[in-house]
Amino acid sequence: MSQGTTETHVETREPLHYLSKNEAVAMELELLREYHFGPQQLTEIWGHACACAIAKAYPLRHLVKRQPTILVICGPGDNGCVGLACARHLRIFDYTPTVYYPKRSQQSFQQDLTVQCEKMDIPFLSYLPTEVQLINDAYNLVVDGIMGVQTGFQDARDPFAGILLTLKTISIPIVSLDIPSGWDVEAANTDGISPAVLISLLAPKKCAAGFQGKHFLAGRFLPYDLQKKYELNMPKYPGTECIIELTSI
Repeated sequence: MSQGTTETHVETREPLHYLSKNEAVAMELELLREYHFGPQQLTEIWGHACACAIAKAYPLRHLVKRQPTILVICGPGDNGCVGLACARHLRIFDYTPTVYYPKRSQQSFQQDLTVQCEKMDIPFLSYLPTEVQLINDAYNLVVDGIMGVQTGFQDARDPFAGILLTLKTISIPIVSLDIPSGWDVEAANTDGISPAVLISLLAPKKCAAGFQGKHFLAGRFLPYDLQKKYELNMPKYPGTECIIELTSI
């Protein structure tokens, strides 16, 4: 080495892998069947992580002008379950969530999540507030836990088609869980809602590759063998955090 020349070593990391719909479904099935994660366990992990991400994106100290109110909209599927668990953890974190759950599942697991929220004194609405009511009732943000893995806005049925139309017009921030409702899992959004925050579960999906808002990842719990199999190239989570903001890595 010539005099005065310094050698530096730069750590390189392969780019984060964005999942296709088939990969996301297959990975979750493996977690359930091969790794013996239960649906309740996954829901609790994700619900807590989503509440943590929301608290990072919208800290209580930044909401001092109004009550820290959050409207959590839940569908009847897995994303709705995560939304219910998220609402309960938000309540524990001293936020004031309200749930709109228009098409409740009859499965005992979903009913248990509902009871848990009710026992935490979280109110349930019987109707979706209008755009004006959403603003005037001083909701700070809306959590979108409606549809999850869907193939597009055109597949939304009532009452959810109407809900998505309302969410497309509101000015308060939207936080979407895993996939913004109405988005194609593998394509960029062209006519759906525009969340300010996206919280990807497991790993980000292909539709999130060009997302411009705050993007959090809740996948730290994934077994290393599964991460390697799907070549996820997961980021290094700081400290004991269960989530990481992808725009910061």
